[in-house]
Amino acid sequence: MITIRKGTFKDATLLATMGRETFEEAFASDNTPENMAIYLEKNFNKAKIIAEIKDSNTQFFIAYVDDKPAGYAKVRINDEVKKVLKEKAIELERIYVSSSFQGKKVGASLLQSCLDHAGENGFQWIWLGVWENNHKAQNFYAKWGFEKFGEHVFQMGDDAQIDWVMKKPIGN
Repeated sequence: MITIRKGTFKDATLLATMGRETFEEAFASDNTPENMAIYLEKNFNKAKIIAEIKDSNTQFFIAYVDDKPAGYAKVRINDEVKKVLKEKAIELERIYVSSSFQGKKVGASLLQSCLDHAGENGFQWIWLGVWENNHKAQNFYAKWGFEKFGEHVFQMGDDAQIDWVMKKPIGN
């Protein structure tokens, strides 16, 4: 059984550890060890996660399968696409599922929680960036009605990678 709950300060270590592990599982083979180490240290340390939890523009959702942490999602208010979408939008910045729980609808449950949160808070759009070479994730988002509407740079250490920017209207 999958349960989802909002992340709190008590979850900072869990979120940092799970973020590191899932990101490394997914992308270590496509990046240099140096770039991976730089990215992991910058984005998945406990102090950074605590600062993100404190930010009222950010919300974490943690998924559990039979009381075991299985993945998490992070949404945040971000003006990056405001000029394009012109309506209130929220970014799905992360949706990570541990490899042992992939294929068990954890990602779908997390995404639904993010969509519910967006709708409950008056957002008209949810958007995300997904690496241009991550076809599995692109297909997942497309099945949920996301469509590509641009690109931006995702900085991975000293490697400037290209992310597709995808959007979905809330309520559709």
